[in-house]
Amino acid sequence: MTRPGLPQWFHVGPWVFSIDAAQALIAASPRDTRPRDVLAWAAAYGLTHLGNPNPWATSLIGPTSTALNRSYAMTTDLTQPLIVAQISVNGAPPGPLLIDGTHRLYRAWCEHVLRLPASVLTVEETRQIQDSVLLGPRGTSTVPPSNP
Repeated sequence: MTRPGLPQWFHVGPWVFSIDAAQALIAASPRDTRPRDVLAWAAAYGLTHLGNPNPWATSLIGPTSTALNRSYAMTTDLTQPLIVAQISVNGAPPGPLLIDGTHRLYRAWCEHVLRLPASVLTVEETRQIQDSVLLGPRGTSTVPPSNP
């Protein structure tokens, strides 16, 4: 959820992505958006199973049933493009990762919207906005060190 004035970050596994830096890159290098299939992406992110009463149902990528603010999601602007990063590890072909727009994706799925626009970052742009042990340092960590 966006909170005015606070930095926005996306966390998944060992990766941390700066949404503010991604938005700045897109603003500095405008690009055409690419349509994303809402049903396929909502299913991949586990959004289609958020109401599943089975306590063992889980999503490997997306939010848990208590982590997505469904009320907020229904107020989001579906014309604002999603942001999709391109991840490449150890020289493997890049794969897409939704780093901004999960609430919009959920709303689009609920409202049976077929496609949403997405701004897709290159692998190099993705590396510029992330901190990760696997992909290489960007400079500073967003996670404070734990106390011994």
